Amino acid sequence: MRVVMFGYQTWGHRTLKALLDSEHDVVMVVTHPKSEHAYEKIWSDSVAELAEEHGVPVVIRNRPDDEELFRLLKEADPDILVANNWRTWIPPRIYDLPRHGTLNVHDSLLPKYAGFSPLIWALINGEPEVGVTAHMMDEVLDAGDIVLQRSVAVGPTDTTTDLFHKTVDLIAPVTIGALDLIASGQSEFTKQDRSQATFFHKRAEEDIRIDWTWPAEVLERLVRAQCAPYPAAFTFHKGKRLEVLSAVVSEGLYGGTPGRIFYREGEGVVIVAGADARTGRNHGLAITRVRTEDGRELPASEYFTSMGGYLTGRP
Repeated sequence: MRVVMFGYQTWGHRTLKALLDSEHDVVMVVTHPKSEHAYEKIWSDSVAELAEEHGVPVVIRNRPDDEELFRLLKEADPDILVANNWRTWIPPRIYDLPRHGTLNVHDSLLPKYAGFSPLIWALINGEPEVGVTAHMMDEVLDAGDIVLQRSVAVGPTDTTTDLFHKTVDLIAPVTIGALDLIASGQSEFTKQDRSQATFFHKRAEEDIRIDWTWPAEVLERLVRAQCAPYPAAFTFHKGKRLEVLSAVVSEGLYGGTPGRIFYREGEGVVIVAGADARTGRNHGLAITRVRTEDGRELPASEYFTSMGGYLTGRP
């Protein structure tokens, strides 16, 4: 089939590579301009450069809503449009233009985790698996019929970076497998169960601030979710920002006030956690490595020279 691809960053780059390696003909690529935004510099393999290396025409747009782009798409005469990590709304006259419509590739197991940052949110929420879904685009974001979906298990120590590498490797088989089904003439696909749909927003500074009333199990997943190259989860100690780089759930049960710097356990320093921590039936979060406001990284056992005091959400 003749394919036009809309995509950005490493997700778009992997999609384009899969298309270029397939029997399909990539006739045009639409991508966003290079950005200095912190989140868009993560996993930032260039779609434009890959397309240019293969002689594929490239159009740069923030939004695909102008007449020139619409004319170029009509002239390209695609059988299908494939999108992955396109960051703005695609209007109906664009996604309905190709003969077979538009296939969107999303890094979650739809209908759950539509929207943004699905791997981070899924890890924080303790999901047992994550994956990639190829679905037909319609007027509702990430809600179209599912053509193909594959999943991978979330391991007990997996970080978001681990899950990124697991799921990005699914992009090629899911994309090309879905295109093969469409090219074979199949047009009836699996309806999404909208009663199971969840929709998440982009991550922001407030989303990585540690709330010590959360259970230690959730905080441990938050720390793993906000691993490098993502911004680290943070708290405040004596009025200064302290980033938590690694932590585990304590073996012992610790009661008291959430945020209390309590006890050395193994290689970590246990912080009391959980809204009902006063009952003494909670595990704490054993912090093992931190980064200070001036950029120093060190074991928590070296940073916390004495027990007592509190970690807080604000200075």
